Amino acid sequence: MWRQGKPIRHPLLEARWPSVEEAARSVLFSPIKVGGGVLESRTWVPAMVPWRATEDGFVTPDIIDWYARFAAGRPGAIVVEATGVRDVASGPLLRIGHDRFIPGLRNLVEAVRRESGGHTRLFIQIIDFLAVKRRPPKDKYFARFFKVKPHHRDKLAEATCNDDWLDASEADIRAHLTEAPDELLDRVLDERELESLRYGYRERVTDTDLPHIRELPQVLPGFFADAAQRAREAGFDGVELHYAHAYTMASFLSAKNNRAGGYGGVRENRVRLPLEVYGAVRERVGHDYTVGVRFLGDEVIEHGSHLEDAVYFGVEFARAGFDYLSVSKGGKFDDAKQPKVGHAVYPYTGRSGYECMPTVVSDERGPFGRNVPLAAAIKHAVNEAGFATPVVTSGGIATFEQAEAILGRGEADIIAAARQSLADPDWFLKIRLGRGDEIRRCVFTNYCEGLDQMHKQVTCKLWDRVNLDEPGITMSDDGKRRLVPPKL
Repeated sequence: MWRQGKPIRHPLLEARWPSVEEAARSVLFSPIKVGGGVLESRTWVPAMVPWRATEDGFVTPDIIDWYARFAAGRPGAIVVEATGVRDVASGPLLRIGHDRFIPGLRNLVEAVRRESGGHTRLFIQIIDFLAVKRRPPKDKYFARFFKVKPHHRDKLAEATCNDDWLDASEADIRAHLTEAPDELLDRVLDERELESLRYGYRERVTDTDLPHIRELPQVLPGFFADAAQRAREAGFDGVELHYAHAYTMASFLSAKNNRAGGYGGVRENRVRLPLEVYGAVRERVGHDYTVGVRFLGDEVIEHGSHLEDAVYFGVEFARAGFDYLSVSKGGKFDDAKQPKVGHAVYPYTGRSGYECMPTVVSDERGPFGRNVPLAAAIKHAVNEAGFATPVVTSGGIATFEQAEAILGRGEADIIAAARQSLADPDWFLKIRLGRGDEIRRCVFTNYCEGLDQMHKQVTCKLWDRVNLDEPGITMSDDGKRRLVPPKL
């Protein structure tokens, strides 16, 4: 299991906040065209999952309060959390896989319009994901999920030097394996079986023996196009196709995708379905509607895709007509920490997860702007190919000077800040008002990510126990934490 080697605790970056006049002259607060519309500033709140939807995927008052609070800070754009394109159960995650979700999503849009005074553009990130099961107890795995095959008998007989296993009953084999030490299981079970036992069963896009996996290229373009049409009907300014991290579309892009049939192997095949999904979405919503993409600059896993792949994909996405490219990093199941029994594997616990959301406990490079070089390389290649598609960068960006320097060097066109915006949704507005010294600064300890990992309502330790007697505030399910930050 990956561990940070000789970690260093880094202090927060020193910050010099601009005057009102300096902020007004800055690149950060200058407009930029994105698709068919214009962002008033290059400030961006990227998708974060706050675990506030209903168990069947509907918008709740807490969801509306959450996004309205970010809107009050008037960023150039907000991207609503990963929202499922299928009409299938997925716990308290937003869904857009049926028309019945549209009224709630429309209410969300109206709240953001109202709280931002119409100054913030609102996109919604749409996602597909495959099955990920919880890690089972050992006895349950061998009793219910394990399939005894001839090669298991052969390996068990060889490992134990006992040919009786060749003719033993399945019940005896299951009972023996349930009590077997890890050393024996390592010799009898294959890699996927060991993973299902120790991490929980997880589908892959390469499992083409399963009909629903084999049919993904036929069904996904329609699912995404339907979802995008619903997003437009609900009033969103655009959609962001989620091609990042541990999920279906990112898995098609991955260098680990060796799927046959023209959708795996070389880069040209791996990008095929993502481009087909985009084409179906664009045909459905038209060219006057914003369609962006979130994808990885580096998977940060063994045998995975790295920057050279991302550069190729970025140019192809720009060539296809995406309205913006939002670059992330890591966040994969492949190197995740083993979950406890009864819990699901979480894709932000290994090295790839750390690189996605680095903390102040880091190596010598530190956590601040750590992922910007990926976006810079992609932007350079896209521009060299003759495209002006805006590139969004993120990852440990939390001061005005830091953001302005990134834009000034041409490393990106738009600055996204998730954790700093969670710490203080008003931070962009405070900068513009010359009140930078009042900003509640993220300390990058990933308290929020820890809540996400436990599927608890996400908050920030800097404000979730402040002014708990404030009239009208909503509280977390455990009654201990406020769900929305104090107002400006």
